[in-house]
Amino acid sequence: MSQDRGPRRPRRLEKRALISASATALSLAASGCVVVHGEREVLPSATRAEAAKALEQFTTAYNKADKAYDAGLDAEHTTGALAAIDSARLEAGAANHPDGNPSHTPLELTDARFTIPKKAGWPRWFLADTKANKSGNARWLLVFTRNGLEETWEAAYLTLVAPGKMPEFKTDADGWAEAVPANAADVSVPPARLSKDYATYLQKGGTSFADGTHTSSWRAQREKRSSRPGLATQYIDEPLTNGDYAPLALRTKDGGALVFFTTRHFEKQTAARGASVPTPNKDVLALTDGEIKQSLTMEFVSNEVALDPADGPVSVLGRVQGLTSAKGE
Repeated sequence: MSQDRGPRRPRRLEKRALISASATALSLAASGCVVVHGEREVLPSATRAEAAKALEQFTTAYNKADKAYDAGLDAEHTTGALAAIDSARLEAGAANHPDGNPSHTPLELTDARFTIPKKAGWPRWFLADTKANKSGNARWLLVFTRNGLEETWEAAYLTLVAPGKMPEFKTDADGWAEAVPANAADVSVPPARLSKDYATYLQKGGTSFADGTHTSSWRAQREKRSSRPGLATQYIDEPLTNGDYAPLALRTKDGGALVFFTTRHFEKQTAARGASVPTPNKDVLALTDGEIKQSLTMEFVSNEVALDPADGPVSVLGRVQGLTSAKGE
């Protein structure tokens, strides 16, 4: 269960890691056509029209994939944590329903609010904050990224946040937001360290994270589950920080940051001698290798969104987690 082993994800992570960040953008100036190098110039990551188009294309592809239970139909529009979670969900669905999703309801995303940072270098990225016709009244937060001008915008993060919990972002006179560097020292925890610190907190506790559903309450739930008679449950938590799993952060109006980051979690259930592991549901079984005799180890990928203040504990506002693989022994 080492940190270097990525989650099962039949995507283009290896290919994308080889993409050069030297693509250039052309802009018109009064004196003529001027070449602006995207890797050096501070520019908006996208126009608002481009952001709206990317959200529309994602929604269309997502609905096609969900209806057919075919991960290939939205593979060009997802990456990172969302791709890992979504592809496994579709794989399990296809195994159990080869003819497609009998419960398919088209996803509708409305009231989209785009927060687009100005930044130099790749990846370019932006946040779409939307309403959805699923998951009650929670706001859906989707972070789109791309590594070059010729690439398709891909959704890397999907998290849900309760209404009224979103912070105000720092913007310039034209409404463009500010990206917070991964190694920023002016927030409680540098974004690059959040995944590791969160994994450590889940294992050992501490004061770096504020109490809440995805911190103290989750730890309490896991502790309760681990002490059930006849069934030992162990948890391992690991950071995921490289490539398409890298954290992305926006500066908030109060000087803090809203950070999107990824973690990986293992849950191993081992039955006592003479007992058996509870039979998992059919979606878990579809992603399980080996025969479940005495134990079942499940691997999850989780993407989180957190408020990282200038001072004080980090508040995890939302977390979406999905099973990516399992092993029976």
